[in-house]
Amino acid sequence: MTRQVPTLGGLARAGFDDLERAGSGLTGLADATGLAPMSLLDAFAAAGDPDQALAELQRLYERAPEAVRDILHDPGSLERAARLLGASRGFAEFFLRNAGELAVLREAPQPPPSPDAAAAELVDAVASVDAPPATLAEAGGRALRVRYRRLLARIAVWDLTRSDAVDAVDAVSAGLADLAGAALEAALHLARRMVGRNDDEPAAPGRFPAAEVAATRLAVIGMGKAGARELNYVSDVDVIFVGESADDEAVSSARALDVATRLAMTAMRLIGEPGIEPPLWEVDPNLRPEGKDGALVRTLESHLQYYDRWAKSWEFQALLKARPLAGDRELGDRYAAGVAPKVWASSSREGFVESVQRMRERVTEHIPGDEVEVQLKLGPGGLRDIEFTVQLLQLVHGATDPAIRQGGTLPALAALAEHGYVGREESAVFSRDYRILRVLEHRLQLARLRRTHLMPRDAAARRALARASGLGRDADELTSTWQATRRRVRGLHERLFYRPLLSAVAALPAEGLGLTSEQAEARLAAIGFRDPHGALAHIGALTAGVSRRATIQRHLMPVLISWFADGADPDYGLLAFRRISDGLGTTHWYLRLLRDSSDAALRLTRVLSGSRFAGELLERTPEAVAWLEDVEELRPRPLSALREETSAVLARHSELEPAAKVLRAVRRREVLRLALAAMLDVCTIEELGHGLSDVVEAHIDGLVRAIRRGDDGIEFAVIGMGRFGGRELGIGSDADILYVYRPAGAEPDAAHSRALKIVSELVRVSEDARLPFELDAGLRPEGRNGVVARSLDAYRAYYARWSLTWEAQALLRARGVAGDRTLIADFTELADGVRYPAAIAEQEVREVKRIKARVENERLPQGADPTRHLKLGRGSLSDVEWFVQLVQLEHAARVPALRTTSTLDALSASVEAGLVAAVDSETLRAAWIFASRARSALTLWLDKTTDVLPVERTQLEGVARIMGYPPGSATRLEHDYLQVTRRARATFERGFYGVEPRREPTTG
Repeated sequence: MTRQVPTLGGLARAGFDDLERAGSGLTGLADATGLAPMSLLDAFAAAGDPDQALAELQRLYERAPEAVRDILHDPGSLERAARLLGASRGFAEFFLRNAGELAVLREAPQPPPSPDAAAAELVDAVASVDAPPATLAEAGGRALRVRYRRLLARIAVWDLTRSDAVDAVDAVSAGLADLAGAALEAALHLARRMVGRNDDEPAAPGRFPAAEVAATRLAVIGMGKAGARELNYVSDVDVIFVGESADDEAVSSARALDVATRLAMTAMRLIGEPGIEPPLWEVDPNLRPEGKDGALVRTLESHLQYYDRWAKSWEFQALLKARPLAGDRELGDRYAAGVAPKVWASSSREGFVESVQRMRERVTEHIPGDEVEVQLKLGPGGLRDIEFTVQLLQLVHGATDPAIRQGGTLPALAALAEHGYVGREESAVFSRDYRILRVLEHRLQLARLRRTHLMPRDAAARRALARASGLGRDADELTSTWQATRRRVRGLHERLFYRPLLSAVAALPAEGLGLTSEQAEARLAAIGFRDPHGALAHIGALTAGVSRRATIQRHLMPVLISWFADGADPDYGLLAFRRISDGLGTTHWYLRLLRDSSDAALRLTRVLSGSRFAGELLERTPEAVAWLEDVEELRPRPLSALREETSAVLARHSELEPAAKVLRAVRRREVLRLALAAMLDVCTIEELGHGLSDVVEAHIDGLVRAIRRGDDGIEFAVIGMGRFGGRELGIGSDADILYVYRPAGAEPDAAHSRALKIVSELVRVSEDARLPFELDAGLRPEGRNGVVARSLDAYRAYYARWSLTWEAQALLRARGVAGDRTLIADFTELADGVRYPAAIAEQEVREVKRIKARVENERLPQGADPTRHLKLGRGSLSDVEWFVQLVQLEHAARVPALRTTSTLDALSASVEAGLVAAVDSETLRAAWIFASRARSALTLWLDKTTDVLPVERTQLEGVARIMGYPPGSATRLEHDYLQVTRRARATFERGFYGVEPRREPTTG
């Protein structure tokens, strides 16, 4: 009678991919073992990857035919083998190395062993090793690793044979953590044999008298997932070692630490050092005090002193999951009891908020760009998102509620729901999501018994993962389940941390939530609000009532709070948002923008929590919020468009006062536009300078035209000077100007009086209490002692007879900005003859250098730190501009490209002309841009103008955030500024004064 063989359809239904090979393999295996091929098919249908399971069983049959035959003849054993080998090529390799361990597949599945049972079995394995000291490490280490993997295989078989892997994952994770602790226990047991020597044995490096080893206590503290009893199949095991003497007469404390250190090092090698049997995993002790630079083993007292005096906030957060894992249990319990109060008080420590922000950064930090979308652990919607949120909630509320002081993520989430800190529904949903992600992580690591958190990209591997995990029938179904989980987890922080805040102001009733005002304020304080009571009041005011606005803002408020918290000043941001919302009331477009444009809402929170300058302007011009929907609206408007608008205003308003009022409003609006652009990185610092200068130019031009309606008998012009002339204005900068006129029918005295009247009116109507605006004529001939407006002939006579070198230098950035074009052209021709001399005497060059030195000594404000002054400090704006201007004075007559009012354009032209080395140019350019950005950022942050880089960390942090630094970068900004200006100063001194800079010790 012919034996029935599987059909291609039957093989496909069983899950095989390569049907021809599968049919041949099943038939061959059946023939070799005397079985019917069809009797094998059902077992392989249970495997995650039937093709892999069959191939590995064939390999194992060649290695151990009798053991495999026994497995194949027992249906239960065969199914267990198919499930394990179809999910793990790593275990197939283990059985090939250790064929005797195949017997584990004939055992009925059992739940993971208890910690004591696992430790007893592993300790027994190493205790039974009888080898001389020279080979004890190799033999004992191999025995430990083989027995560990036997127990690991038992756990994997039990895991893979569950009907619902998600329900089983808690027990599996706990069992894996207990097994890791047992491995450490056994390694310490073996280490004591290796390190201790009997009295009749000779002394040797790394060995101590047996009595001293016996009197040394060593506790292994589990951290991270091992401490939380939520370990993976293959994961680094984070530990901290604590040692002491059990008997001072037998071994001193210092000697005991030496012994304990040798024991710890030996145990780590037994587990993680390469060998015939591969290492289990890495024992990572780097969470210890001082990290890699700290002692491997410390006494309990030394640990506690460190945490009292030097530990950073993140170190207490790392201790959240600490528990005794192996070694001396009594010492481990004392350690846990000693650090626990410090952990739960950490939320009140200085720097906690910055630490929390860094924790959030580490969620996606250092992930290669091509891995972000396949990262189970660190990517958006991954395991770390859940762990971060739960841990933060524990740290905030655990300070006052011992009930939520849990080591594991899932027990903590359950406790938070039970005690009203999060909703029960949210807790249930995200607990299951966490378990789903952990099941996927477990199956991925089982595949090769290697540490990985990356979802496979190809469909075949995802199909096998779907079958092995039970989370899908094929690759598409698994991908759909995973992506839905990711989407839910992405919103976890908002739903668990921020949404319950609304329940504290009775704005969002939710089942199971009972967050008090005090608890809500604790959350707000933990994320950076300095006045959490006031913040909670604002939240209540924004979300109270039954209006459409209140309803929309209730839905938006949790995510808005999270965005405000990401800013440097969340308190002001929330206050300003409330004021703007009150001002716009029920305006339909505003509510639509908040509801439908998350990008615009995010930009609004970023601006308000980062800039009081922009916030104050937005409160006065709330309709500008609409620009945030499209960043193109924030681009600097061209000067031609600004002039057209000015002309339209003048056409509508024939009287000076109403015209000036509108023009001042236009200026405020355009400055706000550019402030928003600066906050949101829409333009570069050069574009910002051009945009602000164009706004001021159009504003002055419009006011002058409004004042001078009709024929007044003179020509009149305003000349931009300084940074205004160079189109380099920053936020809050004054406008340096000169006034020039020329009689055009009027008598000289009448012409002068008319010019002074225009200047007086211009100063008056340009004054703006809402956004101060100063016209500074201090660079005119004779400075502040000179007449405020001169005729062109008077300028010509003055420059011919009395002009000083500094005045020629000041004219380098002179540019006509308003008034009569012919007069501007004639003034420019006059200025060119002064500022671009055919030759400049050596004495005049020395005078420029002398004045620069005098400016450094006399103009720097008393008490100001010259290394921190952004305008006059060493290597700052002044150094770069004087350097460039000296080059212009010396060479612009013969190098036309140097005849520009722009500092950076002149610097580039100097390089092209071979007058300045490219490397020096880049150094100076970097310093000028950095200082300019910092100067504008200071005004944006403080809403006042200052030229000194602050020392106070909160202010420095605010400036850093505007400049694009991540949270907690105050010191980094300070270091970068001092570094770039130190280099610029060295370049300046070499090129300007002609001397090598004095070498000074580095301070940043």
